[in-house]
Amino acid sequence: MRNYKRKNVEQFLEMLIAERGASHNTCISYLNDITNFDKFLSGAETSLEAATTDDVRRYLQHRSEAGANNPTISRNLSVLRQFFKFLQSENVRLDNPALNVDGPKVSRPLPKVISEDDVEALLKAAHKSQTAEGIRLTCLLEIAYASGLRVTELVSLPTDSLSYASETLLILGKGGKERLVPLTSSAMNAIVAYERVRSNFLKRNKTSNFLFPSRSKQGHLTRRRLGQLLKELAMQAGLDPTLISPHVLRHAFASHLLNRGADLRSLQKMLGHSDISTTQIYTHVQKERLHAVVSSFHPMSKKDF
Repeated sequence: MRNYKRKNVEQFLEMLIAERGASHNTCISYLNDITNFDKFLSGAETSLEAATTDDVRRYLQHRSEAGANNPTISRNLSVLRQFFKFLQSENVRLDNPALNVDGPKVSRPLPKVISEDDVEALLKAAHKSQTAEGIRLTCLLEIAYASGLRVTELVSLPTDSLSYASETLLILGKGGKERLVPLTSSAMNAIVAYERVRSNFLKRNKTSNFLFPSRSKQGHLTRRRLGQLLKELAMQAGLDPTLISPHVLRHAFASHLLNRGADLRSLQKMLGHSDISTTQIYTHVQKERLHAVVSSFHPMSKKDF
């Protein structure tokens, strides 16, 4: 990538970090998408600054023929739209050639959801263990189901995010956005019990600002390890381990609240969704469940006229 191109791309990535709080992984992903498009344009003897709408369309077709799936192509297009919008704002370009390009249709898969009985079975199995590891896992499970935290938010919780007085967590979520999440009394009790054994997970003579410290490079319990622990717990509870993960617990939190009458706006705030359309996917899960109930139990559901 030539120097003037690199400068524009670097400035775009700097903007993502400064204005949107983009993570390192997000920036790497965006850089790869832009670099791949630039390589494609080099073969067509044009540049990022001179790319046309037809160039963008041909690139998406090229990605499809190379085997990229629709969600990936849709993301490629989204990145290009944002990049060209940035170039417009910097007066590098007068137009956005990706703006009026239609991306592939992407159907959003419905989240996996486990029942309230399944969660209760997990909790019962967790509470049986009174080892330090068992008490920690109980605490993680209670917090996850009480708050709907993303797995990264959960394992990397700072100790000062917890307020005992208000029984809440202050979460720094995606894009650096803060949100306040209430906890159940059951979760608070689990935290109190865990605090008594937390020192077992600290390195010798060391302290940690993480609620769930570990000897990992990150300094806290890893996402992967939590996933493993939950699958082991699922087997102890007599559940299919392939159906249990930290992400499924987040979905369970959302779906079970909706089933019991929670409103979408409140749920959106607790989940940390910037767009309520993301939260609305749980209403589809609820509708499917209700359709299944009607189909199974309504007296007219199996009648043929």
